[in-house]
Amino acid sequence: MYYFPEQPPYLLLPIGFFIALTSGLALSGTIKLVVQKWQISDEQNPQNVSSWRALIVPFLGIAVGSCLFLCSGLEIFGFPSFLALTVGLPISLLTCLLVWYQLGSMLDFVKTRGMKSLDLDSFS
Repeated sequence: MYYFPEQPPYLLLPIGFFIALTSGLALSGTIKLVVQKWQISDEQNPQNVSSWRALIVPFLGIAVGSCLFLCSGLEIFGFPSFLALTVGLPISLLTCLLVWYQLGSMLDFVKTRGMKSLDLDSFS
């Protein structure tokens, strides 16, 4: 009647969190370097392939880590493995796609209008 997993993936939960956290720190550092490079070279090509390639690997690490964290968390709370993957994968992949789109639009915005356009403290 009830589903009780024999061995819930307790170890995968902190591993997924660690992967997402370290990849997030790497993505933050990479974005800072890319923006500094843009400010120094003052290039006006928003579709610079080398800067986007540098962001893909840490972002994929965040996607994999968050997917692993979400799926293992669902499985710990009693979802069967197949159902945890069926629910966790689309949620995490859709979220990652939306974040990637937002990141790209923000970087294009910074590229075209400069860093001063993102200063939210001046509005208050």
